[in-house]
Amino acid sequence: MRFAVAERDTALAEAAGEVLAKQAGAEQIRAGWPGGRVEAVDAVWRTLAGVGVTGALVPEGSEGSESSDGLGLGLDENAIPPLMETLGRSGLPVPAAETVAVGAPLLAGAGSPQLPSVLRGSALLTVSLTPGSPVPFAARADLIAVPVGDGLRLYRRDEVELEPVDSVDGSRRLARVNAPAGGGQLLAEGPTELAVAYRHGVLATAALLIGLGERMLELTVAHVRERQQFGVPVGSFQAVKHALADVELALRFARPAVLAAGWAQTAGDTEAAVRTSMAKVLASDAARKTARTAIQCHGAMGYTTEYDLHLYAKRAWALATDWGGPAQHREFIARQLGLGIASERSEGSEGAAT
Repeated sequence: MRFAVAERDTALAEAAGEVLAKQAGAEQIRAGWPGGRVEAVDAVWRTLAGVGVTGALVPEGSEGSESSDGLGLGLDENAIPPLMETLGRSGLPVPAAETVAVGAPLLAGAGSPQLPSVLRGSALLTVSLTPGSPVPFAARADLIAVPVGDGLRLYRRDEVELEPVDSVDGSRRLARVNAPAGGGQLLAEGPTELAVAYRHGVLATAALLIGLGERMLELTVAHVRERQQFGVPVGSFQAVKHALADVELALRFARPAVLAAGWAQTAGDTEAAVRTSMAKVLASDAARKTARTAIQCHGAMGYTTEYDLHLYAKRAWALATDWGGPAQHREFIARQLGLGIASERSEGSEGAAT
């Protein structure tokens, strides 16, 4: 099957790419780390909101989506891969998957009065669907949606207790969230609705990983062309060529799987859950492989954490395990294929993997 990206989806990704090319360099990425000026990151996010990024999956006509507060573009899940690839390539430390693919559509569906501020980028929204797990960007988000009981509830920052958690990617500002059971606004409830939202988050994260991988590969190819050893470019060595070719192959193999998952979700395909898990496995493995190879090809400087490459590598390591790691999604796929894999861990993760 051949998958093509619709023109309107490409247009949004290109518009976002133009903004990011001008405003989201290494300086803005570093600003998202502890001690940095997060205002620089927020300014880029508001600009992206202005071109419609935050409202990509918000239905047209939703309350607040067509006002001066933001745009409700009414795109579908097929819009997620190209847009998230673009955001992933930039490395901008924002809750892109959590806001665009999961949170904003749920706010629209629940008629939340917080939707306009999210769409215009003035309120930072983050979401987690895994009970008890650290929530990305919760330490600096204005709005936080977490599972409480059988549903997903939205809280303002001052309505919850936060416990910051260290992460390999410090710009993710992880925190555990203690939310009151009786507070907040109900956004979704029931296994079916939560499973759909979860798949959106998994798909978006897989696409972010593809973008990160492409950026790391791009940086590495540029480096080995310029770096010389024994009087010739490092990139002329066969071992380096083969290593980077393997990375390119892994990314090219993963990208169609992400597009297929987007198509399956939009079409309501019965295999959407399996396709989404396959996309996350392939994208996570490809991004990890790219990060490892990129660091090796850079030599000693690649292991220096101050080098820009690590801004992308650390994000890839973090996202590879976010919204379900490869092992969890492989277990889910195996069960769906009837391979008879069963363990205490897999039994507990089945709902999350769907």
